[in-house]
Amino acid sequence: MDYHRCPGHSDRILRAAIYLCPQCGNEVEIFSDEARVRCRRCGQHVYRERTPSCIEWCAAARQCLGEERWRELTEGKPRQ
Repeated sequence: MDYHRCPGHSDRILRAAIYLCPQCGNEVEIFSDEARVRCRRCGQHVYRERTPSCIEWCAAARQCLGEERWRELTEGKPRQ
């Protein structure tokens, strides 16, 4: 099967960060491809901070979305 993949995405470039559980203070590791994980100590969901959309950082976003949709989503937003 041939699945559409974002040309700016790579499974090989994962980053991990340590966050503190808001309920018990336990350290929780969250990888860059995860939005949330459960704390192993208390079971509370721990979320990453807001991650910029690929539209904001990926050089291939324009190609993925197409020119018209890319313009709609970036209109009025500062370019980085």
